[in-house]
Amino acid sequence: MHETVLWHLGSMTFHGKTLIMTWISMALVMIFVFAGVRNLTSGKPGKMQNVLEWIIDFVRGIINDNMEYEKGRPLLSYLVTLFMFVFFSNMLGLIPNFTFNLLHDVHFAQLGHIFSGPSMMSPTADINTTLSLALLTIILVVSLGIKHKGAHYFHHFVEPNPVFVIIHAIDLLAKPMTLAFRLFGNIFAGEILLGVILMLPGIWVLPGILPTTIWLAFSIFIGAIQSYVFVVLTTAYVSQAVTSDAH
Repeated sequence: MHETVLWHLGSMTFHGKTLIMTWISMALVMIFVFAGVRNLTSGKPGKMQNVLEWIIDFVRGIINDNMEYEKGRPLLSYLVTLFMFVFFSNMLGLIPNFTFNLLHDVHFAQLGHIFSGPSMMSPTADINTTLSLALLTIILVVSLGIKHKGAHYFHHFVEPNPVFVIIHAIDLLAKPMTLAFRLFGNIFAGEILLGVILMLPGIWVLPGILPTTIWLAFSIFIGAIQSYVFVVLTTAYVSQAVTSDAH
């Protein structure tokens, strides 16, 4: 378990560790993208450009599978960024603490507490992060629904009978909740199990290396799947809002 670090600014309270880890994840995304476009060419691309182009094509395929591409094309850059940010955030909790306790005695912004422990923390292991991402999704769904359909977008709330407005409202509220808790639950549980494994006696001797490696590989797989699921569901929800037969 990671220690909760709170920052206070006036009457506002922030989760310091989550913010720091979020900034690190954002920096990793920017470094990754910069590495992919640094030697951009229309000829034979480098390895990093190949990976970046594969990600873009992969997300473009998700859009194509869910809606008319012309309607979904404006979403491409956001969904690519979302996919990479969620993936890097999920992976951050698997990275060893690279500060090697050099910040142990640093009291500024409680950095000593933030960078304590054997590993980093995934921002997506904090429900505040996943709820924020889910709220962005639902705001996108409603705004694009209104953009494409105008006031008629709200008509489906009273179909097939006005009494169904309650059910449709619950459905709209349930979408960000399920998005947030699914991602949070998987990553948080993975971090807890990883912490338990690291506390096992003899884990760093030869018999313990194989199960640790297998668990790390499984965690990477789960992190990638959760990134994919989050983007797919975001695309599907937008598709329901912008297509004419959505109910």
